[in-house]
Amino acid sequence: MTRLILATRNAGKITELHAILADAGLHHDLVGADAYPEIPDVKETGVTFAENALLKAHAMARATGLPAVADDSGLAVDVLGGAPGIFSARWSGTHGDDAANLNLLLAQLADIDAPHRAAHFACAAALALPDGTEHVVEGRLQGTLRHTPAGTNGFGYDPILQPDGYAVTCAELTPAEKNAISHRGKAFRALVPVVRELLG
Repeated sequence: MTRLILATRNAGKITELHAILADAGLHHDLVGADAYPEIPDVKETGVTFAENALLKAHAMARATGLPAVADDSGLAVDVLGGAPGIFSARWSGTHGDDAANLNLLLAQLADIDAPHRAAHFACAAALALPDGTEHVVEGRLQGTLRHTPAGTNGFGYDPILQPDGYAVTCAELTPAEKNAISHRGKAFRALVPVVRELLG
């Protein structure tokens, strides 16, 4: 059984990828970055989701000598030219302050009417091998931004993105419902054939 590292300390992501691999009949020994506490987190200096995912995956693969997966994701708003994009988690200036990020974005879009509030969540997932081999796949969840937050599930911008074809926000979906359509779920599922080809 090949050990595969997911370069994250987010237990939810590890559970999600493990389930996707298992559903595909791939039973790798999947662990997170917490299994290697001596390895520092990588600075996300890329200018795209794909670049940041590759930075994290390659760093973990080099440090451990094992195949590694990493992802990077965020919200892209059409009328803002794709912003906040890679700055989604620190849009308000403080990394990880979900409420401040969401409130700033809503304020910036306050005068924008519904027909022009299209946006999508984007995720790039990368697989890197110790020999430098790399593959990147992407997933998207298209939707429209609400004027006010709704729902208590999820995190980040989930309370304001209403997926196309739904009458509720991502934060009003159950975790299972969200995982079925999420940008990260789509990206992780797109990695399955790559994992099968490279790792068996």
